Amino acid sequence: MSHPAHEEQAPQRSVGEIVGDIAADLSKLVRQEIDLAKTEIKTEAAKAGKGAGFLAGAGVAGWFLLIFLSLTVMYALDHVMDIVWAALIVAVVWGIVAAVLASSGRKKLKEVDPKLEATSQTLKEDAQWVKTRNG
Repeated sequence: MSHPAHEEQAPQRSVGEIVGDIAADLSKLVRQEIDLAKTEIKTEAAKAGKGAGFLAGAGVAGWFLLIFLSLTVMYALDHVMDIVWAALIVAVVWGIVAAVLASSGRKKLKEVDPKLEATSQTLKEDAQWVKTRNG
């Protein structure tokens, strides 16, 4: 027969201590998740930065391509006319391209609605819903 004085008793913890431990563990878990998210965001941002850098490089290479193609056309036209006229023809063609692109871009910009009607409407509905719930 065992004596109650010799039995090992588990330390008794209060409900407050248990809740405090759970809250501390939950807080630690949330901090770890936030740290993981930060790490993932940094990694993805670095990938995006590299991709943007490659696209910028491609843009510069494309720019040089257009310059050298324009020079090639100009020198090819030089065989049938004076170089000044050849250069003028190439410049006029690029002027026409620029005018068409500018006109198209202007037209597209006029179609943009900066008011964000749908978002504005849902925000108004949300505000109305909060008013009816609280009042």
